[in-house]
Parts: sequence; structure tokens; C-alpha cells
Amino acid sequence: MTLLALTLTPLTASLIAFIGVSGLLGALFMLLDGNGSSNVESRLDVLAGKKPAKAEGTQVTRETLVKEGVNGLTGAVGKLMERFSNLKLLFVQADTTIKLDHFMLIMAICGVVGVVLGMVGNVPAPVYPLCALGGSLMPFGWLMFKRGRRFKKFAKQLPDAMELIGRALRSGHSLASAMKVVVDELPDPISKEFNIAYEEQNLGIPLEQALKNLYLRMPNMDYKFFAMAVAIQRQSGGDLAEILDKIGHIIRERIRILGQVQALTGEGRISGIVLMALPILLFFAVWKLNPDYVMLLFTDELGRQMVAVAIVLQILGAVTIKKIITIKV
Repeated sequence: MTLLALTLTPLTASLIAFIGVSGLLGALFMLLDGNGSSNVESRLDVLAGKKPAKAEGTQVTRETLVKEGVNGLTGAVGKLMERFSNLKLLFVQADTTIKLDHFMLIMAICGVVGVVLGMVGNVPAPVYPLCALGGSLMPFGWLMFKRGRRFKKFAKQLPDAMELIGRALRSGHSLASAMKVVVDELPDPISKEFNIAYEEQNLGIPLEQALKNLYLRMPNMDYKFFAMAVAIQRQSGGDLAEILDKIGHIIRERIRILGQVQALTGEGRISGIVLMALPILLFFAVWKLNPDYVMLLFTDELGRQMVAVAIVLQILGAVTIKKIITIKV
């Protein structure tokens, strides 16, 4: 036992941990997708002649098996992602045409690139898994950044949309044709989202349901007020144009107050960024000057415990700063 502990290098320990986690995820996926393996075995038995085909429409051919094998990775990734989270909605909200399987492949390639860059930069071997994790998460960060930027544009365009709909209603247009005015007059993303809702109601979907679908794609609280106002007005009546004018005024005031809050909390946000980045930059600076001194954090048991505590404290500090500087309006 002592000999094994002496010969276990940090790189070996990192590789064992990585292989163990990968094997655990693979085992969980196989357990969750147990029906697929039984179906494949039964089809192979039919192809080999051990079992007769149940019906003429269910005959198994080699071409069918080849086609299913080519598309197997896409289906497996899609099933796994649908079990844990609705990632497809993120792609819709970010307005990207990348498919889920292609995105997962890009994440894997970025993870490999992160490890290669770590090797080129002579990063300590125990940090290789972190390099792979950071590289693989970069495409996901890009996706969330694009999604958030689209949400912000939609929120800024919403007051203008409320005013356009209110003016169109006063001039005698219906609500559907007023939404068409927004599609024609305003730029993306609000024009694209309202156009989808407009086309949905043209195809027979109730207008309230079309507006709810738009809220799923754009979860904006101000827009939710608009959808609720439309639903209430269609049930009980009222002056929808006046309501939309008030909603637009409230949205503009909220945007103005949020701008003031951003200016007042700018110092706290910059302080949080500096405090979070300083330990990481200091680690790489000391490692560049004296690598043997830094490697004690990974080779010694007490050093590994210190690294774990430091990571936990970093996360707690980031959450605390985020709560301090986040002010709801």
C-alpha cells in the first residue's frame, strides 16, 4: 500500500480520476438507455436468422443497420441531453443554427485543444483536467453570451414595440395586424420573435398560446406583463392601447433606473472581478518563477486540501459579491 502511494504521481491520479468519472457517466447512460441495447440484440438475431421477422414492415436489412449506426451517435447524444435538460431551447433562444451533436463535438475538440495548450505552456500535469474542462466549456459560454445579448436587445426594443402596437390599435388595426407592424418596423430580435407569433396565430394557434410560446423563447418579465394584459383584455375587455402605453412607460423607467444602478455598482463589480482573478494570476506568476514551490499544492496531501478549500472559498466569494451588487428593480 505504501509502495502504491509512492509511485502514484499527480498525473496518474488525474488520469485515473478522469477515466473513473468517464466510466461512471458511460455506465449511467447505459443504464438509462437499456431498451436500446435489447432492441439492437433482437434485430441482430432477426438478421442472423435466429428469430423470424414479426411483420413485413419490420424486416431488418443491412442497409437499415448501417443507416442506424451512422445516426446512432446523434440519437444517443440527443436522448442523453433530453433526459437532463432542455438544451435545445438554449439554441432557439440564442438564435443559432448549430445542431446539438455538432455542438457537443465542438466542446470535445475545445477540451482537447485546452489540454494541448496546457502542455505547450508547461502547465503542471494535475491542471490538465482543468484545462480540458475550461476548454470544453468555452463554446457553452459563447452560447450563453449570445443568448444573454439577444435578451438585452429584446428588452431594449420592447418599449418601442408597445408604443407601435398601441398606435396601431388606436388607428383601427386588430392586435394581430398590430403585431405585423412591429415585424415590419423594428429590427431583429423582436421582429423575428413577433413574426413567429404572428405566423403561429395565422396557422390557427390561439393568440394567447402564441404569446406564451414567445415568452418561452424570450423569458422577459416586461413582456410577460404584455401577454397577461392581452389575455385579460380578450376575456373582460378594456382599452388595450392605454394599457400598453403604461407598460411601455414603466419599462422605460425601469431601464433608466437599471442604468443608474449599473453605474453605482460599477466599483463593486470591478472589485469582484479583481478579487476573483487575483489568486489565479498569482498562482501562475509564482509557478512561472518557482515551479517546485507551487507543485507542493498537488503532491502534498495538505496542499491538495488547501486547493480544495481555496476553490470553495472562491465560489462562496463570487456568490456573495454577486448578491451584493445585484439589485432588483
